[in-house]
Amino acid sequence: MSGWIEDYALIGDMQTAALVGRDGSIDWLCLPHFDSPACFSAILGDEQNGNWWIRPAANEGAATRRHYRSETLILETEWETSEGAVRVIDFMPPRGGAPHIVRIVEGLSGTVRMSTALRLRFDYGNVVPWIHRSGTEMAAVAGPDSVWLSSPVPMEGHNFVHDATFTVSAGQRVPFVMTWHPSEVEESDHLDAEKALSRTERFWRGWVETCSYEGDYRDAVVRSLITLKALTYRPTGGIVAAPTTSLPEEIGGVRNWDYRYCWLRDATITLEALIRSGYTDEAQSWREWLVRAVAGEPQHMQIMYGVRGERRLSEWEADWLPGYANSRPVRIGNAAVGQYQLDVYGEVMDVLELARRSGLQSSEHVWGLQRSLVNYLEWCWDEPDEGLWEVRGPRQHFVHSKVMAWVAADRAVRMIEEFGKEGPIERWRSLRDTIHTEVCTYGFDARRNTFTQYYGSKELDAALLLIPEVGFLPYNDPRVVGTIEAIREDLMVDGFVMRYRTDRAEVADHLPGNEGAFLACSFWMANALLSIGREKEARELFERLLALRNDVGLLSEEYDAQNGRQVGNFPQAFSHVPLVTTALNLSHHDGHRRGEH
Repeated sequence: MSGWIEDYALIGDMQTAALVGRDGSIDWLCLPHFDSPACFSAILGDEQNGNWWIRPAANEGAATRRHYRSETLILETEWETSEGAVRVIDFMPPRGGAPHIVRIVEGLSGTVRMSTALRLRFDYGNVVPWIHRSGTEMAAVAGPDSVWLSSPVPMEGHNFVHDATFTVSAGQRVPFVMTWHPSEVEESDHLDAEKALSRTERFWRGWVETCSYEGDYRDAVVRSLITLKALTYRPTGGIVAAPTTSLPEEIGGVRNWDYRYCWLRDATITLEALIRSGYTDEAQSWREWLVRAVAGEPQHMQIMYGVRGERRLSEWEADWLPGYANSRPVRIGNAAVGQYQLDVYGEVMDVLELARRSGLQSSEHVWGLQRSLVNYLEWCWDEPDEGLWEVRGPRQHFVHSKVMAWVAADRAVRMIEEFGKEGPIERWRSLRDTIHTEVCTYGFDARRNTFTQYYGSKELDAALLLIPEVGFLPYNDPRVVGTIEAIREDLMVDGFVMRYRTDRAEVADHLPGNEGAFLACSFWMANALLSIGREKEARELFERLLALRNDVGLLSEEYDAQNGRQVGNFPQAFSHVPLVTTALNLSHHDGHRRGEH
């Protein structure tokens, strides 16, 4: 199934999420949680790997139009046919007990013949369940999983698929409710679809009322915040990078990764976006998840964790899946969990200092955690690492990593100076100064007036745009302006910013193939241009980025400008968060920014 990634919309219940195509097919769903095995995996193969579609029988193509119900995560997909018009309402109610997917078919005009087909395939499309009926419900069971389907429409089974045809007339509404349970549970929770719809609508509209932003880009900001909320694992406050795995960064390529986990480096920008938008409860929960996840000895801190704080995220390949548009391999888990990435120490120190400065509640043991991190950093900061882009080539002295080590020392000093914490301030000031001097000596190319990707390299890296954002140097420093100009010249391709060049011999990640423009980097560039006084260019770039969103306002990780399509895992928190912060900055929205005193 090689429809475009942006053909999908997201529904979710803040513990898992599903992707719904323009053709009315749910092609990706993991149950019961984001990181659970998928029961619909058609997006990584074909319909035989699991999907569930509802659409007009005479029109199997894309819908006429679709949208989210205003300021909610309720998707409405509409078809106009020769028989009449019909709408399918898709949503997942905020979870109380079991997870549910609710689909309501609503007749708008005429009488439309509809068809539906359900192919449940547990374990990422690998296991066909045993299906039986229990009263008016259909139950599918295999191993630990059971899925129940309740509807007034009777489904018939043949060739490992259950399908049905039915009609819907103007004013008529036909519900379908799919529920997951552990297989030892012998009866499904019963859910009233219409009451669940009203409750879900009230939840999302009530949540959006908290948003404090009223600027020019409110619709885009609200949609991004809703998406971020949907990617939050509600029981713990952890936020996954994306709800999908192995959607490729290059169609047909091998740059396919599992993003259903929580990255520490996302923490600061996410916390900033939430706080500045008015969502202090979510910010508090995210900060608390982070503190719990990293608890322990600092040398064992990881770059990512599971939604509940799990540390073992072993990577393996689902070799029975051909991958999205034949992009192999399909990876489950993420081997980067074992990498040494120096920047995460700075990210953790940064987010905890930002949380303290923003007034979030904190217990005294958090400062003890911070002290241990900086004490550890004192003797490991000068080692090479894999960097924030998680290269799978040799370790290098990445400039961004060293800058973030400086951030760790700087935030520790700030905590003592501004908040009265106790610590070896002179020693940490010395550490901060030493790192700063080394970066400016070995990570800066004076001839070209730009910082470089790593010590001794001639290549650039879009992460260098964050040097002034974290306070390492001011935006008006000539070295910063020179770096912004160099990145625009070298890494801006077809109007968007690449992470780094993958089309040269000296490629840090040592992976074959290329990738799209990394959308977060383009937002960083817009923010950098704004901060050096070039607001017109910043706004033009930002609005060009907004135009890349699909019809329901969602962004993936990257954009393939040559083919005019989104690529990478979808939707991507690391794209939507900088969208929010850049919009806030362009609108001069008040709030705490990272790197500010």
